[in-house]
Amino acid sequence: MPAGRPLQLSVVVPTFNERGNVATLVRRLDAALAGIAWEVIFVDDNSPDGTTDAVRELARTDERVRCIRRIGRRGLSGACIEGMLASSAPCAAVIDGDLQHDETQLAKMLGLIETGSADLVIGSRYIDGGSADSFDQKRAGFSRFATTLAQQVLRVRVADPMSGFFMIRRDRFEQLAPQLSTQGFKILLDVVATARGTLKIVEVPYTFGSRMHGESKLDSMVALDFLGLILAKLTNDIVSLRFLLFALVGSLGLIVHFVVLFAGLEAFVLPFAEAQGIAAFCAMTSNFLLNNFLTYRDQRLKGVRILQGLILFYLVCSVGLLANVGVAFSVYDNEPIWWLAGAAGALMGVVWNYAMSGLFVWRKR
Repeated sequence: MPAGRPLQLSVVVPTFNERGNVATLVRRLDAALAGIAWEVIFVDDNSPDGTTDAVRELARTDERVRCIRRIGRRGLSGACIEGMLASSAPCAAVIDGDLQHDETQLAKMLGLIETGSADLVIGSRYIDGGSADSFDQKRAGFSRFATTLAQQVLRVRVADPMSGFFMIRRDRFEQLAPQLSTQGFKILLDVVATARGTLKIVEVPYTFGSRMHGESKLDSMVALDFLGLILAKLTNDIVSLRFLLFALVGSLGLIVHFVVLFAGLEAFVLPFAEAQGIAAFCAMTSNFLLNNFLTYRDQRLKGVRILQGLILFYLVCSVGLLANVGVAFSVYDNEPIWWLAGAAGALMGVVWNYAMSGLFVWRKR
């Protein structure tokens, strides 16, 4: 492009272990966006395969290529948000780094936004002319279920709210960004649901391609993230999936506590105080391990940090136990209903443990 021409489009590419696709994607963008002033921003979640090295190698000779390397943060939605907020053009597109999206549609999508026909243009697999034939049976079933659920529960009026291929006016995105979730994979659904009908949306058909290099990042946790997003938007972001998972793990910990307590008293004939202490220790340990695997999987502790986190978790839960008992006694003094006092104490305990765990145990670096 001639020097000094205003930038028209920023293409954001979230990546994790996509080294083999970087150069090919840039070549395809170069061909698809001929005559358009564009940049591409690769947002990489610290890939161990050297994806950032491949991007930087290209950036040395092509000033249109940029790289954001994220340390201690994971997730496609968060990567897309950071990339779009770091973009310079008035329009920002999101496209996967696995070459399964059709980059030849980008020029058409840009034209719809620049002419004022749309604020958001979605690459859709589920309108006439679109296709997702490359999906296996499992992925196709989940996609159909998720699309139907989003349309029915959140009243989302687009054919493909699960698409990861879209373009949006950056000024409109910046208005929505503070309300978006950085967790999960379904950034488009979050954008559409958060906008609540204020965006002019157009869908264009495309054919979802087959992956050339690398492996799919989708796993069983994607469904959990999706349900969490549905829940959050359904309650105007009042209910957090992370908090619900933390409370669920706490409930499982209570079962562990009772099982160990019973075994200590009946099988090993231990004094109650000793059996209670061992049960509490086992419950806290199981809670920590489950929370590290499930609730805070995007901030999962590894190596020596697991031991450090476990010790901090013991301390947090010990204070939470005192808070639990204190609130329970206070409620019982005013209203001597045992179950009400117990529930109040338990709620106080889980809120304390959740808040302090986020601050001290699984804090973001």
